[in-house]
Amino acid sequence: MSLLKTVPPNAVQSIRAFRVVELQEEAARLGQHFLYAHCADAITKQQVLICIAESFYFPRHFGKNFDALADCLTDLTYKAGPQPGFLVVLEQLPNTPKFDKEARETLLDVFRDAADFWAEKKVSFRVFYSFQ
Repeated sequence: MSLLKTVPPNAVQSIRAFRVVELQEEAARLGQHFLYAHCADAITKQQVLICIAESFYFPRHFGKNFDALADCLTDLTYKAGPQPGFLVVLEQLPNTPKFDKEARETLLDVFRDAADFWAEKKVSFRVFYSFQ
């Protein structure tokens, strides 16, 4: 039985009771890409985006802004050919004055938009996140 049976195929949600290791194992079992970023050392939007870009192996020319993040989560990957699905974990997103609630919501909106993009392509794109 799938660990993700209660999680829609294109969702962005709190990691809650899921453990990162179990999510990684489930992605492997499903043959999906597992993308993981541990952002505990980030304080600013720029640092969060750099952490994600480095963790997800984005191109060096990544623009370090939300539009560039959206492009890397959709256009660049879509042009790479058929995709088996994605399981994304954003762990320990900061809660600081330089990465406040508005910045966190904007970041999660980018991932929600990517989930919608992949839903149209009938590709699973599940995102789990936690805050510091």
